[in-house]
Amino acid sequence: MALPLSPPLVPQLARGKTALPTEEGWSYEPKYDGFRAIAFVDGTDVALLSRGGKPLERYFPEITFPAGRYVLDGELVIDAASGAAEAEDFDALSQRIHPAASRIERLSQETPARYIAFDLLALGDDDRMAAPFSERRAALEALFDADDLDWPASTATLTPLVHTPAEAEQWLTGRFEGVIAKVLDSPYLPGERKAMVKVKRQRTIDAVVAGYRTGKEPGTVGSLMLGVYDEAGELRVVGHTSGLKAKEKRDLVDTLAPYETGERGSADPSRWRPEEELAWVALRPELVIEVSFDQVSAGRIRHGAKLLRWRDDKPPAECTIDQLDQ
Repeated sequence: MALPLSPPLVPQLARGKTALPTEEGWSYEPKYDGFRAIAFVDGTDVALLSRGGKPLERYFPEITFPAGRYVLDGELVIDAASGAAEAEDFDALSQRIHPAASRIERLSQETPARYIAFDLLALGDDDRMAAPFSERRAALEALFDADDLDWPASTATLTPLVHTPAEAEQWLTGRFEGVIAKVLDSPYLPGERKAMVKVKRQRTIDAVVAGYRTGKEPGTVGSLMLGVYDEAGELRVVGHTSGLKAKEKRDLVDTLAPYETGERGSADPSRWRPEEELAWVALRPELVIEVSFDQVSAGRIRHGAKLLRWRDDKPPAECTIDQLDQ
């Protein structure tokens, strides 16, 4: 490829914050639940690389770009089915990373992905990374509006952008994942967590403590297993807590002991964290806690939830799975 930027390229990253920046000089975009991807387009040749520099184009054969010479920063997503709690289906996206070409081809038709562009890093012979984001965004919009480029709306789109926190609040509620805020006069900073902030949508549910995972230290609780009742009245484990303090981990052993059923076991090793301790102890479904969390995938809380408080006033039967749809 004869582009001013060559793959691989580490994308600029965002710092996690709990609130949107409100001072002047920021812009705001929706946060997506997908795979970050840099698209290098040279004529009809396309290289689509992950955040870690791995090629992705073979896993997403339906993604196409109009012929030209440009480099985009964006995100690959698969839209959730109508009525789902999330705007994007991360589980369906993950299933595309598969060695079988026949499976990839089938899924590309059944659950097509799309590429959402949010930055323009190079155009023609010009490296645009040193330009302020406001100029790069204007050039990106012009690229999508160009009369001589036929953008396939089904597979390549431009992310929305607003200029006030009030307008961005819409992406912190409902089906959206959160907000990405960017400093308008900042250059593109590969690999750095500067001039870009992410604020995730936070939700809460009441859940039954269905059991606990044992901690790495003997005589401690590693995490609490979260259960909710499905439509058939069955208790379903949908996640676990994280971030328990050292004293909590020790004290919870005695607190939970009277509720143990005697059932114990171990889960299969985690694909992502094989060193994680997954031995568990089942509890009678009598204790209720309120937790906060951000993401749901395939009916489960994807990351560890934060314990907010114990709910002695909440009947376990009222902890239902429809809370995940809010």
